[in-house]
Amino acid sequence: MARDTGVGSHSPVVRVSADAARINHEPVVTAARDATDAVSVRQTGPSGIAGDGPLFMASLEGRTAFFHDPPLSSIPSLVKSIEGGLLPTDDADAVVKHDPQTTTLPLQDTGPVSVGDRLVLGPCGWVDPLDLAQHTFVSTSTTAETVADVGLLGRGRGDAAADNPVADVWETARTADGDPVVVVNANETRDEQCADRTLLAATPMTVLDGVAVVAEHIGAEDAVLYLNETDTHLHQHLQAAIDAAGDDLPVIPKLVAGPDEYRAGEPTAALEALEGADRIEPRLQPPTPAECGLYGRPTVIHTPRTFAHVHRLLTNPDAYDSDSPDPGTRLVTVTGDVANPATVELSSDSSLTAVRDAVEMDGTYKMACVGGVLGGITRDLDVAPTAQSLRAAGLGTDGVVELLADDRCALATVGERARFAATENSGRCVPGREGTTQLAELLRDVYDGSFETDKLRELGRVMRRSSNCQIGAHAPRPVTTALDEFEPEFRAHTDGRCP
Repeated sequence: MARDTGVGSHSPVVRVSADAARINHEPVVTAARDATDAVSVRQTGPSGIAGDGPLFMASLEGRTAFFHDPPLSSIPSLVKSIEGGLLPTDDADAVVKHDPQTTTLPLQDTGPVSVGDRLVLGPCGWVDPLDLAQHTFVSTSTTAETVADVGLLGRGRGDAAADNPVADVWETARTADGDPVVVVNANETRDEQCADRTLLAATPMTVLDGVAVVAEHIGAEDAVLYLNETDTHLHQHLQAAIDAAGDDLPVIPKLVAGPDEYRAGEPTAALEALEGADRIEPRLQPPTPAECGLYGRPTVIHTPRTFAHVHRLLTNPDAYDSDSPDPGTRLVTVTGDVANPATVELSSDSSLTAVRDAVEMDGTYKMACVGGVLGGITRDLDVAPTAQSLRAAGLGTDGVVELLADDRCALATVGERARFAATENSGRCVPGREGTTQLAELLRDVYDGSFETDKLRELGRVMRRSSNCQIGAHAPRPVTTALDEFEPEFRAHTDGRCP
């Protein structure tokens, strides 16, 4: 349900946005509040656009002035200006006109915030994450039937329905024997994957509401929010959000911390961790988690991104094209050799080339790794950000685009990723355990003058088809896609030369 915010559409408002786990924006918030009793000062979460300091936003009568990391000494004068009815535009990084009652971050004409859409990301950086008055809950008044009709696909590596219709998983869990349970898989160890963490920090109510919608639909009375054990600040933040929303949502998840291990983010490995297993490894399937998951119960496992899309779809179903093979948008974190990473939201009919405008590169662009640490290597980003297009191009769908500069060696880049896979795999299956080791060794042999491209490709084919874990199945992808793009560079190393 929507609430009256208590702030008039033309009332002056100051917002300070930052990721509190990485940037201390408390001094700016304190300085702003100390300077006025008449202006509402709101502490918001991250906008998705990383930087060296907080983002200060002053809003008045349908215009907002943006100041990136302003000097602390300037805050009192900025606040006093807006308190006196004058929007401070001098030295502003941008000034944007917008609906005075907007609930989403106004889009700028240029810069990172101008890239893509802001449907799921809309509240990020604009609303107070813990203020219920700034959120609209749909779980108490709607069902998930609308989502099922649209055909939303699961988002992210940690989603048990990744790139597949979520409605199919829900129906399996709803009709299976036993009491169903919902799991939010938010255990991410890689810094480059920021989308889920951004949503949980900036708009946790959206994710919690999506969880409640799915739980109600499948008849679950229990839910779990699975986090990385090292992210204590986010744990505390989410507990505050759960405490605040307790009376408004029919199902509230319990927070559980999991091990700081990459493999623990795989959906069925997450179940092992939640059950307290000493050895974290993926389970053999079938049965799927929806049939037999947490403690043998039918279990729906989605990432925060997927639950946020559920909420957004029910809030604004017209924003989703049910005829699309991949309805909705895709959140993409742009990272790599860039000054500041950015998480942007791209529509299905757009192109990954748009991400270049969201960041400033350190060097000249050479290639990209699309889909996380074990994504695909490509020169060409003219690919639609849909699951189908990304897979057809041999790229990953985990929502990460690493832009790599021309001082990067293609062989060294994929060699590092092969070593990562050899270290991080669970060791349960032979292709994952032995295949990743052989892959790394074959790449090391290139430096000694032995380049067996056919052997690399055949090993990759076997691993993709027979690995039980995602790590084993995806480990060859950086190598085989880099061979397609940079085989001459590989061969040059056999002569002891790195181009």
